[in-house]
Amino acid sequence: MKLGVRKAEELFFRVVMFLATTVILLALLMIIFTILHKGLAAVSWKMISQLPKGGFYFGKEGGILNAILGSIYLASGASILAILFGLPVALYINIHLHKNKRLVTAIRFMLDVMWGIPSIVYGAFGFTVMLFFGMRSSLLAGMLTVTLFIIPIMIRSIDEVMKTVPKGLLESTLSLGSTKSETAYRVYFKQCISGVTTALLLSFGRAIGDAASVLFTTGYTDNLPTSLSEPTATLPLAIFFQLSSPIAEVKERAYASAVILTVIILIISLVSRVSARKYLKHKIK
Repeated sequence: MKLGVRKAEELFFRVVMFLATTVILLALLMIIFTILHKGLAAVSWKMISQLPKGGFYFGKEGGILNAILGSIYLASGASILAILFGLPVALYINIHLHKNKRLVTAIRFMLDVMWGIPSIVYGAFGFTVMLFFGMRSSLLAGMLTVTLFIIPIMIRSIDEVMKTVPKGLLESTLSLGSTKSETAYRVYFKQCISGVTTALLLSFGRAIGDAASVLFTTGYTDNLPTSLSEPTATLPLAIFFQLSSPIAEVKERAYASAVILTVIILIISLVSRVSARKYLKHKIK
């Protein structure tokens, strides 16, 4: 009797997991199909390689090069700032605080809470800070706001990688006379370099695809920024503005922009997966 109940329970959970997986995959495929169906025909070299010209948002000629490069500038700058702050924090948690489990748990909990805060809240906070200091919408303001948004992702991703490093390795290097700082950068960092690269790429992907955190801070322009104090366009905002147009051709370009953004994020995801596999292959067990 008990064996029959267990088999029934196992079958039930297998069916539930199969249905959940199927629903998620179908939703993903529908999103990709919709974007490709409505936007692939509008993707062209002119659209990728040209700046918007007069009347571009009314269906005339031009491209979204300003948004593509603006997104890359923004995400690159934010990712660099995030890793400059995030890597030392992750090293400090795992090397200097590893014995203080309560404090480490509290820090990780706060980072998880920050990770879960909607990006629009970071955008509103960044806008408030801009008003306080009298700043204008600019590439720099967007970078700083997006850095705040992705830094919890960066720290927790690197932290999870460093948690897989055997604690015996830390104790062995310290017992041989190495300082904690030497252990951090000569042992831990080298051991986790592929994992850190993966965390950097994942954070870059989140940064380049987010619209809410830059809605109030980067502004929007048809030109390429020549300094950090100038506004910049981004792909998510380009999609938003074009999709809001009543002109069918402009809406088609919005979906084409979505195709380009999806391809960029897909490439980043694939590279991060390859980096993660390399880390798992070479890490010390």
